[in-house]
Amino acid sequence: MWKVLIKSIREYKKPSLLAPAYVSLEVVIECIIPFITAQLVNQIKAGCGIEVILKYGLLLLVMASFSLTFGRLAGTACATASSGFARNLRKDMFYSIQSFSFENIDKFSSSSLVTRLTTDVTNVQHAYMMIIRTAIRSPLMLTFAIIMAFIMGGRLAFIFVVVIPVLGISLFFIIRKVFPIFKRVFRKYDALNSSIQENIQGIRVVKSFVREDYEKQKFNQAAEDVRLEFTRAEKILAFNGPIMQFCLYVNMVFILTLGSYTIITTQGLNFNVGQLSSLLVYGFQTLMSLMMLSMVFVMITIADESARRIVEVLSESSTLTNPERPVYEVKDGSIDFEGVSFRYSETAERMALQNIDLHIASGETIGILGGTGSSKSTLVQLIPRLYDATEGVVKVGGLDVRAYDIEALRNQVSMVLQNNLLFSGTIKENLAWGNPEATGDELREACRLAQADDFISQFPNGYDTRIEQGGTNVSGGQKQRLCIARALLKKPKILILDDSTSAVDTQTDANIRKALRAYIPDTTKIIIAQRVASVQDADRIILMDKGGIAAIGAHAELLQHNAIYREVYESQNKAGEKQ
Repeated sequence: MWKVLIKSIREYKKPSLLAPAYVSLEVVIECIIPFITAQLVNQIKAGCGIEVILKYGLLLLVMASFSLTFGRLAGTACATASSGFARNLRKDMFYSIQSFSFENIDKFSSSSLVTRLTTDVTNVQHAYMMIIRTAIRSPLMLTFAIIMAFIMGGRLAFIFVVVIPVLGISLFFIIRKVFPIFKRVFRKYDALNSSIQENIQGIRVVKSFVREDYEKQKFNQAAEDVRLEFTRAEKILAFNGPIMQFCLYVNMVFILTLGSYTIITTQGLNFNVGQLSSLLVYGFQTLMSLMMLSMVFVMITIADESARRIVEVLSESSTLTNPERPVYEVKDGSIDFEGVSFRYSETAERMALQNIDLHIASGETIGILGGTGSSKSTLVQLIPRLYDATEGVVKVGGLDVRAYDIEALRNQVSMVLQNNLLFSGTIKENLAWGNPEATGDELREACRLAQADDFISQFPNGYDTRIEQGGTNVSGGQKQRLCIARALLKKPKILILDDSTSAVDTQTDANIRKALRAYIPDTTKIIIAQRVASVQDADRIILMDKGGIAAIGAHAELLQHNAIYREVYESQNKAGEKQ
């Protein structure tokens, strides 16, 4: 797991190595200072002059300055390395997500991905900061302090042999109890973020149905779950401090009592005041090192689960890959489904599509009708290879879609999905998604075809009008027309409109279809709709039911020979007449 994460260090290897080096120098100096202080105490006791005191004082001042300098350098290098590591991690995760196929995306909820990119990366960043600084400093300080304690205190230093195992065992049991709690808490975080995201995205629906109190209750429950889990963890971690303080004071009492007794009974021959003072300092350094190590272990414990979640994203490989020798040119807009069946996952109970055999000529206009759940959208998503067929072959331009370079194929297949989004930015910037090199005339032409130019011209800033995130400041019909214009700018060989005119009136719908026939006659057009009127002038209409093709034919043919189509047509017409 950590091998995967380490790859994201990259250009921050140098500060990652410098931080431990600076810390090591800082620790060495801090361990020497008590030794020199003990020498100074003994010199003063022996009645030395002011010259000796000044000499030792200057030496201690220089050493303290070096310690401060190395500490500052270590902190700067550590901050640079950990922040850069976190930036690279987010970048690598985001890039990985961009390469995901729809099948990969289906494995992760959007709220979970947000948590992984934010909270989880922050936890790993803090752990990395601890590892390259505190996790180096504490063991070194512990080692040097114990060595110096034995040098200065002799047998008195054996108190550390008793105290350290007590602390180590206590910390082991604390971490063992806390780890499962932190593992659960991140799942609760996902639920909390999901509640927030869902509420913000659907805030207009929440308000229109006056469900604010219900949403508050749902959020409070998710927040309370997170609080309870963290409280359980903090209650256990709270033992850290008292155990550490207990060991520290036991250590000090033992050293002061036995040390003072030894000084008095031996009159300072076997053990002197300077040694006692240095031993107290080394004892404090030892126990503080253990305390810092406990914090490192806690942080790593928290970060371990975060790291696993990050690695899941980084290790996820796209289920769609380019062939060894991809084809970069799509000959025409012909489409063939040959014995195609499809299921969304290996564990799915049934096929979403079954035994589809369909042949569409280049330039043909195809309408698709069917009830909810009849897999109309699933069928067209196989064309630009958003998913791969489970069985059979999908061909575009006479070649298996898996033979093409994915980007080249998708550039020739424009899709306006059911839930197409507009992004924050101007109308012009949103349209440029279809073709970044499009001229102003091309933008306006695409918008005229999509029946969007009229309403855009009525905005005070025209094509420079700013669209809010998700297109919340334009109507549903305006959003659909802008999405159609964006798709047209790609000048594709295949255009797929997946229920993309459901929010416009019938006259605008008819105008869009008329414009498409006139201006892009050679483009294959597939129109998924709920209204028969939206597809009745298509060359052929496909009627889908339960993942299969129930009937194919022109409007007049289906009206005459297919009872289901006739029933739908008559019910919609009667409804229209009543209106």
